[in-house]
Amino acid sequence: MPDSPISVTIALESHDEEIAVLGSRDQFLRQVRDSLGIKILARHGELRIDGDADRVERAQKVFSELRKLHASKVTISSTEVNRILDEANPAAAKLAELSPAPTPLEIREGSKVVRARTEGQAAYLKSLKDNELVFALGPAGTGKTYLAVAVAVGALRSGNIKKIVLVRPAVEAGEHLGFLPGDLEAKINPYLRPLLDALNDLMDIEQVRRYMTSDLIEIAPLAYMRGRTLNDAMIILDEGQNATISQMKMFLTRMGNNARIVVTGDPSQNDLPPGIPNGLNDAVERVRGIKSVGVIHLTKADIVRHPLVQAIVEAYEKPAKS
Repeated sequence: MPDSPISVTIALESHDEEIAVLGSRDQFLRQVRDSLGIKILARHGELRIDGDADRVERAQKVFSELRKLHASKVTISSTEVNRILDEANPAAAKLAELSPAPTPLEIREGSKVVRARTEGQAAYLKSLKDNELVFALGPAGTGKTYLAVAVAVGALRSGNIKKIVLVRPAVEAGEHLGFLPGDLEAKINPYLRPLLDALNDLMDIEQVRRYMTSDLIEIAPLAYMRGRTLNDAMIILDEGQNATISQMKMFLTRMGNNARIVVTGDPSQNDLPPGIPNGLNDAVERVRGIKSVGVIHLTKADIVRHPLVQAIVEAYEKPAKS
């Protein structure tokens, strides 16, 4: 049975505090309001919060923490607001108390614990921890994309980065998406669905939507990376074998300060037109030996999907019967 609705008023001490705590154009206020599903009105230096008692109490805690950050001269960001919102969730807080600290080869996100399940995955997670640029090559089902997204979400939540950028070549559309119906999101959704699936498995749908609305998570086709420099970000290129050599060079040079790049792909599933070499194999050969670059080769022994997947991969490695 839901709590009875209540109303609480918070008096802010100054105009500077109001701007810092509520955000530019009330950005942070909207984050809290939309996340908790309550009414918040800011007027004349006061916040009025209306809603179920439990949600109002959580909102009070969030704004109290934001005011402490401002008092400590800390610049408040959308990342910090999301972190505090997550910590204000009583279920998450209880889980954090009961859960032991993660080992270097596991990532904890809420109730989800992501662990290396094979030696290859363990080497991959270690490489993600130790290197600024990582290439992960292997067949379907080895966790190449899923583990990279899990590490990125953990880095965002801990404040080590400020943004996740998920990228995929839209080979089937020739990187020219104009002929497809709908807006940009509708056009690229089919190509980026595997990345969204990984996000939705690690975070609840409302969190994913909130992070995307706040531009903390961005998804885009590879062609839309041209001309950008990404700082304080983890950038994941999925299906890297479908990038050309020039596209791969363009993508790798998007790395800015405090950025990490992960490129995943399966060289055996190249969808480029015949005769066009893929940028994944080319890049791996070019970067061998460069400091802070890791190259991981996963095999069918690292497949962690349905047991049939490993058998299917093995079947396709054999010559077809005539």
